[in-house]
Amino acid sequence: MTTISYNPQGMYSIDITDEIYIQDGKESFEARIYQPKGAGPFPVLLDVHGGAWQGGTRLNGCYMDEKLAESGILVAAIDFRVAPQDPYPAQVIDVNYGVRWWKNESNIYKGDPSSFGILGVSSGGHTAMLNVLCPAKADYIKRPFPVNGAPVDASVDYYIGISAVLDSHERYLYAKDRGMESLIRGSLAYFGEEKMMKIGNPQAILENSEFEKLPAALLIHGSDDANVPNHIPANFELAYESKGGEIELVVFDGMPHSFVRDPQPESDEAIEIMKTFISHQL
Repeated sequence: MTTISYNPQGMYSIDITDEIYIQDGKESFEARIYQPKGAGPFPVLLDVHGGAWQGGTRLNGCYMDEKLAESGILVAAIDFRVAPQDPYPAQVIDVNYGVRWWKNESNIYKGDPSSFGILGVSSGGHTAMLNVLCPAKADYIKRPFPVNGAPVDASVDYYIGISAVLDSHERYLYAKDRGMESLIRGSLAYFGEEKMMKIGNPQAILENSEFEKLPAALLIHGSDDANVPNHIPANFELAYESKGGEIELVVFDGMPHSFVRDPQPESDEAIEIMKTFISHQL
């Protein structure tokens, strides 16, 4: 049996392809796949884009996705439903399905889903974390997965959150307090009301011990993030640890929201931290 291995300093050429992963008769959504050219098997990662729950595409994280794939990680970045047409929990449902799909599909691309991670940026970090904490929640597994044989679950082995909105209600209150209209509209377009912000809130799920899983987690945050104040990841780290989870928060001084998506030295440093974290999960 071939053993999965990963060297963070590895260097691979990659193939980039697109594949439809949701096709339900009414709509379809694509995944962009970044495949290292090698024998494998490779560890597997799913990228969940941000966009204030209303926008963004699977191409948002192409810089870091390419860098990770070039080190020997099989990456898929997915599109999914967004607000206001599709409010909470639509995109959580799609990402939950995406995890199950990529676990099943990754072997075709020489991936080994026995080491499976999820990465989310901004609102994507929120969506990904809901699936991390509650992979079998009835509200999230509503897209049936058509696979023969053993069922595929949506649990993951590790999580990486970049500028992640890990407390959706607190972020709304922060935006209201500062009159940040675009953030206020984004929250209301997706959640509709504060009650739903509290229900779909990773911080509250942790504090209330409503979670199913607590895999290893890495948070990357910029100290000058105007969209997600520093106390949100700091509070989440404390809550995660208090519940027995393994988590690390790395704060980059002076960096803004979602900085890792842009080619720059700080992004490369953050990507190296991500590679090292992934290697430790093996």
